[in-house]
Amino acid sequence: MANVVVVGAQWGDEGKGKIVDWLSERADVIARFQGGHNAGHTLVIDGKVFKLSLLPSGIVRGGKLSVIGNGVVLDPWHLLEEIAKLRGQGVEITPENLMIAENTPLILPIHGELDRAREAQASVAKIGTTGRGIGPAYEDKVGRRSIRVADLADAATLELRVDRALVHHDALRRGLGMEPIDRDALLASLRAVAPAVLEYAAPVWKVLNEARRAGKRILFEGAQGALLDIDFGTYPFVTSSNVIAGQAATGTGIGPGAIDFVLGIVKAYTTRVGEGPFPAELKDDVGQRLGERGHEFGTVTGRKRRCGWFDAVLVRQTCATSGVNGIALTKLDVLDGFETLKICVGYDIDGEKLDHLPTAADRQARCVPIYEELPGWSESTEGARSWAELPANAIKYVRRVEELIGCPVALLSTSPEREDTILVTDPFAD
Repeated sequence: MANVVVVGAQWGDEGKGKIVDWLSERADVIARFQGGHNAGHTLVIDGKVFKLSLLPSGIVRGGKLSVIGNGVVLDPWHLLEEIAKLRGQGVEITPENLMIAENTPLILPIHGELDRAREAQASVAKIGTTGRGIGPAYEDKVGRRSIRVADLADAATLELRVDRALVHHDALRRGLGMEPIDRDALLASLRAVAPAVLEYAAPVWKVLNEARRAGKRILFEGAQGALLDIDFGTYPFVTSSNVIAGQAATGTGIGPGAIDFVLGIVKAYTTRVGEGPFPAELKDDVGQRLGERGHEFGTVTGRKRRCGWFDAVLVRQTCATSGVNGIALTKLDVLDGFETLKICVGYDIDGEKLDHLPTAADRQARCVPIYEELPGWSESTEGARSWAELPANAIKYVRRVEELIGCPVALLSTSPEREDTILVTDPFAD
């Protein structure tokens, strides 16, 4: 059976939640492979709204196994809060339908404190983090001083891990003028949360490989977007993990040969939250209109998103780095009523024409978009479930997007409702 990876192909907020939910009904296992609780998914099911930021989107579907892979950094207190909130909405969550990789690193309160202290430094350019400790937690992972889920099961190991982390963090805190860490309080809080977290701990790599051999369909779910990838994003204004499709393998412990289809989620225009370059950004009435029509506010932070025209250069680039087989184009209905639409087809840097985003930050900041204009449409596309229901100019817009990014549209989303989706290519087809 086919296994599918879903990745955001822009700066996040592309509508992954709906698409993953749409696909999860046909999957047996839904695996989250990177990020933390800094990225959110909003699902609308039968008029009921579910807001997720750490749990895989498949958790709201009965009869599915949801797993959190080792590529994620896990805030155990937030995990339990999110579980309690969903249970309050009638969602059943047990160790039978939720598993957490034993080698998943934990986000501790000290990570959030460090994150926020760094962002508050007036002398340092802001990255625009959510302040939830995701970056410092990944730093500890690669620095080999993380406390991982499995460590919660043994008191002696937990103390050793905490002591190793404190040697590093207390030195950092002194430099930032922060109070030293209360070791006993930290250990007490970890011991208190341990039983509830360990209930879900499992060798996820083994579970997924067995599921694959049994012919189960696995849906790999990423957070954020490929332009926030630590290697291929707009560095340093990026997240602290790899976001592109290859991370699905290393972030869960399943080989890359298990991936059969990569679906890139792409918004019909472009948005970004936080700092960093954004060549096609619109700071005028058009950008304001896109934001209002698209309800562009972050699921987790509530921050207003920056808006701009569709940037084909960026999406073509992310389709290449993630090996995207097809895209799911979302929020087409937001473009309804525009007399003229624009698509960024290249950049101009001091007279030099480029067909890709340069790596150097100073050159990224100097990119001026080169636009191609297309006629808009006055008819509504909202709720369309077939090509026949779309205006001719809307179809022309979609086809032009396909040409410019070099990748076909597999799904087309025309509203937040999961059924308002036009299927062109089935990612799960064998």
